[in-house]
Amino acid sequence: MRKIVLSTDNKNKLREIREILEDLDVEIYGKSDIDGMDFEVVEDGDTLYDNALKKARAMADRVDFAVLADDTGLFVNALAGEPGVHSARYASEHDDKKNRQKLLKNLEDKKDRSAYFKTQIILIDEDKNIIPIEGVCLGKISLEERGDNGFGYDSIFIPDRFEKTFAEMTHEEKNEISHRAKALKNLRDKLSNL
Repeated sequence: MRKIVLSTDNKNKLREIREILEDLDVEIYGKSDIDGMDFEVVEDGDTLYDNALKKARAMADRVDFAVLADDTGLFVNALAGEPGVHSARYASEHDDKKNRQKLLKNLEDKKDRSAYFKTQIILIDEDKNIIPIEGVCLGKISLEERGDNGFGYDSIFIPDRFEKTFAEMTHEEKNEISHRAKALKNLRDKLSNL
């Protein structure tokens, strides 16, 4: 069985990734599953790709098996792409509620609420080959928070062709259409051919 270490300990990301890749012959580990991996990576890149690559390389330098890192951003058209690469730290350091509140406030006088989520994944395989993969989900920002599932901006993002926010969907529903799901389905195709 192939082993892949994620350069994260985000339990929500780990759960989603394990669920979406569960039919493959791979074991997914988080950083804390591997001894001595309590390092932090400063995500100061200009793009999602830069941040994902930085996290993947930091882990790949420390282990001998495949490594997976991702970075995700919410891009709001009326705000010139904000919060974008700074999504996790938009209002303050990793405070999801404050980030959502700031975004809703910044959109108060805007008619255009279109937005998209983008996930950039970097897989570094056992031979240290760098394989970039991405997924995008188009949608819009709701007028208020709705739903109790999910994390991050899920309670204010309504994907195209739906009336519900990600946070109003079940994990299974979200895992069919989300940006991360699309990126991971692309990853699954790549892993099947490696």
